[in-house]
Amino acid sequence: MIKEELLNILACPKCKQKIVLDQNGKFLRCDHCKLKYPINDQGIPIMLVDRAEKI
Repeated sequence: MIKEELLNILACPKCKQKIVLDQNGKFLRCDHCKLKYPINDQGIPIMLVDRAEKI
């Protein structure tokens, strides 16, 4: 699980807008870009635009 402090400082690498944790905790979501970034099994977000998926 990602800590709230980390969520407060992370931003979408594409548009620099705020990201949020999705409901199941497996992705970080940017509602502005309509992209979601995966979180690996160790709880580390993969914040690479080329690894993002469309919402």
